Amino acid sequence: MPDKTKDKIVIYQVFTRLFGNENRECVHSGSIRQNGCGKFSNFNINALSAIKRKGITHIWYTGVIEHATTTAYEGIDSNHPAIVKGKAGSPYAIRDYYNVDPDLADNPRCRMEEFESLVKRTHDCGMKVIIDFVPNHVARQYHSGSLPEGAEDLGSGDDKSVSFSPYNNFYYIPQHKLEGQFDMTCGEPEPYCEYPAKVTGNNRFDAHPTVNDWYETVKLNYGIDFQNGGVKHFNPVPDTWHKMLGILLFWAGKKIDGFRCDMAEMVPVEFWQWAIASVKRQYPDIVFIAEVYNPALYHEYICTGGFDYLYDKVGLYDTLKAVTRGEASAAKITNCWQSLGGLDKKMLNFLENHDEQRIASSFYINDPFKAIPAMVVSAAINTNPVMIYFGQEFGEKGMDAEGFSGVDGRTTIYDYWSMDTIRRWTNGGRYDSAALTNDELKLDRFYSALLNICNYEKAISCGMFFDLTYVNLDNPDFDKDRQFAFLRAYGDEVILIVANFKDTEAIVGVNIPKHAFDCFNLPEERHETEGIDLLSGRKIFTPFCSEKKVVAGVSAHSAVMVKFLLTDD
Repeated sequence: MPDKTKDKIVIYQVFTRLFGNENRECVHSGSIRQNGCGKFSNFNINALSAIKRKGITHIWYTGVIEHATTTAYEGIDSNHPAIVKGKAGSPYAIRDYYNVDPDLADNPRCRMEEFESLVKRTHDCGMKVIIDFVPNHVARQYHSGSLPEGAEDLGSGDDKSVSFSPYNNFYYIPQHKLEGQFDMTCGEPEPYCEYPAKVTGNNRFDAHPTVNDWYETVKLNYGIDFQNGGVKHFNPVPDTWHKMLGILLFWAGKKIDGFRCDMAEMVPVEFWQWAIASVKRQYPDIVFIAEVYNPALYHEYICTGGFDYLYDKVGLYDTLKAVTRGEASAAKITNCWQSLGGLDKKMLNFLENHDEQRIASSFYINDPFKAIPAMVVSAAINTNPVMIYFGQEFGEKGMDAEGFSGVDGRTTIYDYWSMDTIRRWTNGGRYDSAALTNDELKLDRFYSALLNICNYEKAISCGMFFDLTYVNLDNPDFDKDRQFAFLRAYGDEVILIVANFKDTEAIVGVNIPKHAFDCFNLPEERHETEGIDLLSGRKIFTPFCSEKKVVAGVSAHSAVMVKFLLTDD
């Protein structure tokens, strides 16, 4: 039987700097004074309650840890602009692992206390907190001004005369200064100077990174000698391992509930096995989510590394995007879960995040409603977590030219900016519908309905899954290229999900094999029985058995989730 106690994780990723900023007149590449910045305090009880009502269980506060920036505060210097992307800087160029970004605080001197209050408010509203852990690289001007007692700064004891030492925290290019193939001055009187040069974060082992490299970051050394065949020096445990474990335990002690681990596959799985086990000995309920793009590494990072969940980017995300855009058959969705070899419950599903193009952008599909069937599949196909990116529920387009981030269909993570849909939804702290369009409200109602179904329907949150593709490949009443159907069941309840990617409404007849009833231990209803579409509330009357097709009407670019109660009575 399924786990009766497990809840489905529903994540709301929010780029913290942009949430709550209500400036309607942001300027291209504007400073924080010109364009403003969201604060921890914008996530007040009203905001968090409104997010919770969407069906959210976890908030991923993106960009919390202090990172490189061109903005200075009293006692906090700015970084050289040559090695900062945008005015605000990349949240993945960490410059102090032991503090939070001062931009996000009303009082920068009390920024950690303000973050701790945010964690408490989030918990009080019934949600859990996820933050980023960025283990592979740090900002070029990394230096912690907030080291806990007994901790040592990264690189403080490095021997910079050698390119590699298992006792170093960084990799070096001895006797060479950094001479990046980008503007090393950026309007400053003196160019940025780094001697000896450090290896760039995306494994660029020379002193000449380009604008297409992660030039603003430097690679951390976990004891692998990349330039000599990748020899591993893990015994004794490398110093970097101890320091990064200390950072994980520091944040776990702030009562957060999970880490999204950036580019986890660039860090050896042996470290994760050691570190995750160490953290979970003290904090057994904390969740680790890995950004891993290589399917060949999935089993290793789950089974050996100890991760709870991995990104499902190159599988389900890429497939659903292609199906939505009419570039692939819906039948390929089956290949996604089959190829995972039993890890389908360990994958994090999504259609948007800070790296990917917005659905409503002209780079994706230009119409957020056309992704409704994909979102239903993403959310309901299994018990694994699902995530949405803030503004996705309103059809945010991501088509602004904010500054460093040009018009690319993504919401900037480098600039001070204000998001149109989120700003209008916030509406002066009221979080109401007054400033949203009818289409935005309609889309938001769909997302709220779907994500709440993930919460309260046990068939979705902890039930069993059965793919119906194989018995409908030659079905004339089912378009295998533009429709996808599956079952979810728990106890005597079963939900039939049919996603219609077509441009037209369809009357779909779905074959359900006897094997499905045997797997779920459910009786067959050969006479018409009542089902209710959980998304619309519409009643559907149809036989529900292996001898007849289950018939349901599905609108264009839409889906139904028809719930049946099947008993022997």
